[in-house]
Amino acid sequence: MQGTIYPSLKDRAVLVTGGGSGIGEAIVRNFLGQGARVGFIDIDLEASQQLLASLPAEAKVHFAHADLRDIGALRAAVAGARAALGPITILVNNAARDDRHAIEDVTPDYWDERIAVNLKHQFFAAQAVAPDMIQAGGGAIVNLGSVSWVLGQGNMPCYTTAKSAIQGLTRALARDLGPNNVRVNSILPGWIMTERQQRLWLTPEGEAELMRRQCLKRKLVPDDIARVVLFFAADDSGACTNQNYIVDGGWA
Repeated sequence: MQGTIYPSLKDRAVLVTGGGSGIGEAIVRNFLGQGARVGFIDIDLEASQQLLASLPAEAKVHFAHADLRDIGALRAAVAGARAALGPITILVNNAARDDRHAIEDVTPDYWDERIAVNLKHQFFAAQAVAPDMIQAGGGAIVNLGSVSWVLGQGNMPCYTTAKSAIQGLTRALARDLGPNNVRVNSILPGWIMTERQQRLWLTPEGEAELMRRQCLKRKLVPDDIARVVLFFAADDSGACTNQNYIVDGGWA
C-alpha cells in the first residue's frame, strides 16, 4: 500500500547502508517509490542481487558491494554512488548486526569488531557525504539506533553499547552540521519482524512477551520504519534535527 508522497524526495540522491535486506531493503524500496535515485551498500551480495532483480527496470538504483568495517571500502562505495547518482543529499545509516553474545565470551578483538559493524561506519559515512550536503545547501542524515539499550536488553552488551552511542553521535553531528542546513536525526526501532529476526530470534514465548509489553498489539514490519525514515529525510521535517525518535509500538 502506497503511503505518503513527499515531493521533496523526487530525484534526490539517497545513500542507504545495509540496504540489501530487512529494514534496509524496505528503505530502498520506499525511496524508489518516491522517485528518488537510490544507492545502497551491503556485504550480502546474494540478497542485494535478489533485490536488484526484483526492482522495475526504470528504477534509478546503484549497488555497491562492500564491508562497512573497512573504511577505505566504505569511502570507495560512497564515491561510486556519487559518480552514479550525483551528490548525495540524503544518508540513511542503517547497517548493523544484533548478534547475541555473553559478557564472558567478549574479547578485545570482538568488542572492536562489534563497534565497527554497528557504530563506526555511521560516522565515516556521514563524514564522506557531508561535503555534498554542504555544497548543495543542505541535506538530511538519518541514523538507525535501537530501542534495545533503552529497554536494558541483555545478552548483547557490545551491540547495546554501540547503539546507545548513536544517540550521542546524532546530537554531535546535528550541532556541527546544523549551520550548513544539514539535519541529523536518529530512529530507534523496536522489534521489527524481518526475515532474519523471525529465523534467528523469534520464539512463541518472545512473541507473547512482546505483545504483552507493546501498546500496539501487532507485529511491526520493515515498512513501519521506512515510512518514518522518509519523513525525517523529506523537507516536511525541515525544522526537525538533533532528535532521537522511537518507533517500537509503545514497547519502551
